[in-house]
Amino acid sequence: MKAAILGICSSAIIVDVTHMVEKFDVREGAFLLASATPYFPIGSIHVAVVDPLVGTKRRPIILETERGFFVGPDNGVLALAAEAQVIVQAREITNLKLMLPHVSETFHGRDIFAPAAANLANGVRLEEFGPKISDVVTPKFTKVTFAKNAVSGEVLHIDDFGNIITNIPSNYVARFRNSTVQVNLSSRKEQMKVLGTYAEARLTEHIVLVGSHGYAEIASNQGNASEKFHAKAGDKVTLSMI
Repeated sequence: MKAAILGICSSAIIVDVTHMVEKFDVREGAFLLASATPYFPIGSIHVAVVDPLVGTKRRPIILETERGFFVGPDNGVLALAAEAQVIVQAREITNLKLMLPHVSETFHGRDIFAPAAANLANGVRLEEFGPKISDVVTPKFTKVTFAKNAVSGEVLHIDDFGNIITNIPSNYVARFRNSTVQVNLSSRKEQMKVLGTYAEARLTEHIVLVGSHGYAEIASNQGNASEKFHAKAGDKVTLSMI
């Protein structure tokens, strides 16, 4: 993919965020993309390829946001990051002239997405890539519901410390700060304080806080919250005011 980019745009600056996404895990790819992209310069072009449906009817797309561009498969891997930057328009990539001459059925990252990013960097206008679309895939892991005294979402990621990172954004947690909430997760219920840092809690006390990724986390001060809750990505989670 890097060679394909440089072959079209030799001046491109390529930054690898990660190649360690679990195979076929669109949710994890979306989370890692959303965690990294806010810190790139305005106008950056982000390519993300976690693509178990490569070669099928799933569409290759470009999303323009208020801060830059996202290129990848229309399977939700771009959704968290692009929605956070406010999507301006979406295009399906259909112009064969802006792909490599021979497109593999199994490696669209090299043959479609990398060339699209390189051509964008060269100044090709967005409308030249293909038609506008309005029905971009929005996966369930982007959805959060908010009631009067509760907010519900799901687990996005378990980090190396055992922190349970949800898809509930920071602004949904603000009203719970410095209060106690009931956490419903993995068929377990527990009351927890909503604090600002891990160290504000007693040793191994379970708490809710907003982590560095900007999402609500269920954590344990120098402990492992995921082991207690047997949590995994995709589990439903609800925070309720007591």
